[in-house]
Amino acid sequence: MYNNLVVDYKDGIAIIAINRPKALNALNIETLKELDSALKEACTNCEIKAVIITGSGEKAFVAGADIVAFSSLTVLEARDMAVLAQRVFNYIEEIDKPVIAAVNGYALGGGCELAMACDIRIVSNKAKFGQPEVNLGIIPCFGGTQRLPRLIGKGRAKYYIYTGEMISAEEAFRLGLADKVTEAEMLMEESIKIAKIIMSKAPVAVKMAKKAINNGLNVDLKSGLAYEAEAFTTTFSTEDRTEGMRAFIEKRSSEFKGK
Repeated sequence: MYNNLVVDYKDGIAIIAINRPKALNALNIETLKELDSALKEACTNCEIKAVIITGSGEKAFVAGADIVAFSSLTVLEARDMAVLAQRVFNYIEEIDKPVIAAVNGYALGGGCELAMACDIRIVSNKAKFGQPEVNLGIIPCFGGTQRLPRLIGKGRAKYYIYTGEMISAEEAFRLGLADKVTEAEMLMEESIKIAKIIMSKAPVAVKMAKKAINNGLNVDLKSGLAYEAEAFTTTFSTEDRTEGMRAFIEKRSSEFKGK
């Protein structure tokens, strides 16, 4: 189905791998459109409970935007590509299902921005992050100027965006850009393990937690707390809440149905 992706459904998980190894999995317009399509297919499939995004090969998650293709665009075409990427990455943030980035190598420019759009980043100890766009006379345009400060703070984000300096896996973890670092050969196993842990929880609760966190970051604390209360009320009305509390009292495992 796809020229630039490899998509595999396994045990309720959609594993989407960017597959342009000769270009270090760099993002071009076709790849972004395919990623959008693959994500929407996974989101609408009721059998899929979680998504993992990774890169093919051992060198790169996504090494950035495809600069060869990018350089030939007109100004308006370049803007359209930026808007397309932002729309796809926003969709990752907004879908009900948890999305994990399994960062297996270079996550630079658009690759760093793709990883930041995911809910959780599990990274190989060989991974490298960075926003090196200033070296090309441009700035991050797939969300980097907005998501990086939200993850690591304004001052540190300015430092890495202004200098274009790369960030090691260990430093990314210390900064809060990576959520867990693992050996390269264990990356997918660990990512699948974490996806399955999340999948074992109450689906509506995970969905509402994602919405509350994302919405809360875009409003003041008081408004965020009000949204949290309403999200909590939604979860309290579910069958899963009844089952979860009953299972706790009865000292047994919960059997959630997503209702």
